[in-house]
Amino acid sequence: MTLPADQPIIDTMIGFPIRDPDGTYGFITRQTKDAGSRRDLRMPAGYMFKDVPDHEDSAIDPVALTLAEMDRHGVAVGLVGIKGEDGRRAVREHPDRFAGCLSVDPNQGMDALREMTAMHAEYAIRAVDVFPAGTFPQVAINDKKMYPIYAKCVELGLPIFVCAGVPGPRVRLEPQRVEYLDEVMFDFPELVLVTRHGCEPWTDLAVKLMLKWPNLYYSTSAFAPKYYPREIVDYANTRGPHKIIYGGYFPMGLPLDRIMAELPGVPFKDSVWPRFLHDNARQVLKLP
Repeated sequence: MTLPADQPIIDTMIGFPIRDPDGTYGFITRQTKDAGSRRDLRMPAGYMFKDVPDHEDSAIDPVALTLAEMDRHGVAVGLVGIKGEDGRRAVREHPDRFAGCLSVDPNQGMDALREMTAMHAEYAIRAVDVFPAGTFPQVAINDKKMYPIYAKCVELGLPIFVCAGVPGPRVRLEPQRVEYLDEVMFDFPELVLVTRHGCEPWTDLAVKLMLKWPNLYYSTSAFAPKYYPREIVDYANTRGPHKIIYGGYFPMGLPLDRIMAELPGVPFKDSVWPRFLHDNARQVLKLP
């Protein structure tokens, strides 16, 4: 159960230094009601994390900084959002190191579908993501507004990353109940769906649904390795080595130094590590 020292890594949730937290997280804080979320936290789920990376005052180019962190820790490819210019520039200038992911708001209707088509054509995006509890108004995983997004993903051959489980920000959890995934996978058997942010407290149910649905996956985003749910580690070591995908959370909430220092302590079998860190993501994202 040893983490291979030379194992290349695909990080399915990495980003760039956040210079303007209020602007970056405004889409969440506009729907929160507690004073802490609106005023006191550097990020809406900041109460859950310690040592959140702080690069607000850094003069280093954001793309260069993230690339340097990736090089230092053996991250070969990072899946990055392309809503902002940093992400778009990274995908343009370093196509071998960055794969684009488009965050979609199902409230935008046909405009969201047009954006998916345009970004697929221009930036060869490899995935789409949705934060159901962070949409405003909130849109549940199985809401009819989500169905055109799922259908377009199938049409374009793109996986979708969907946050599931209790959200970190202090917003309603209802849109992210894990049982909603069952309906979606039933209606879209061709859809490749990867959960983000833990699926807690329904990780047992998430495992049961991954056993049931061939195209349902789980990523470890936003979790420090020492807190990976036991059910997920056990599943990876038994019937699901092909279903669990590494996702970090740099620089949103976790430094790569901490993630990589804790990873060797995760009790994955030796045969699981290459799949978890690289192979499963490469297959889902259809990377060369």
